Amino acid sequence: MISRQFFSFISSLLVATLFFTAHSNALKFAVPARPAGSGQAFERCIRNFVHKDAMVVVNVKTNGQRGDGQVLNLRIIDTVGNEYGRPKDVAGDARYVFTAHADAAFDVCFENIQSNAHIQGHQREVDLDIDIGADARDWNAVGQTEKLKPMELELRRIEENIDEIVSTMDYLRAREMRLRDTNESTNARVKFFAVGTLFCLLALSVWQITYLRQFFRSKHLI
Repeated sequence: MISRQFFSFISSLLVATLFFTAHSNALKFAVPARPAGSGQAFERCIRNFVHKDAMVVVNVKTNGQRGDGQVLNLRIIDTVGNEYGRPKDVAGDARYVFTAHADAAFDVCFENIQSNAHIQGHQREVDLDIDIGADARDWNAVGQTEKLKPMELELRRIEENIDEIVSTMDYLRAREMRLRDTNESTNARVKFFAVGTLFCLLALSVWQITYLRQFFRSKHLI
């Protein structure tokens, strides 16, 4: 029989997992239509961080339809230059899946171009849902494929979430070590620069005193 302590442990683990993981982001916003070629077009971007080799699912739901005078373009790119998609004229429901190539932040950018110059003040409403890592997997399909019981499936999902937390902590620790090394290197360089500057000032002071003594002696002032 499963003890009460086991259920307590599972509950605590679930709470901790939900507290420390924030890999699913749902947003709703509007993207105003701007005339094409007028210099007024702009992108509205949503930024998120992802680890290398993590799966990302971007779900987009918009109102309107193709041919209504608006062209909503989407661009997915990370901060190190990797591009994961540039779909054009997005309308209705769309789903984009990619695997991250690096530990970096990525942007999901929307641009709404007004194709009909006689239409003014239009906008597209966007429902954006981004799932990363374990949250991006179809756990129902995993359970059916591997024939897992509901408790086993939930434990499997928790295990992957915990692995992601550990990976994130390892990444933060490695980043902290790099920052510490950079700080120590900068501190050493500043120290040597300060010592060098001090010696230069001392040498300049000695040279000035020597020069002034010789100058005053040449003028018979001392």
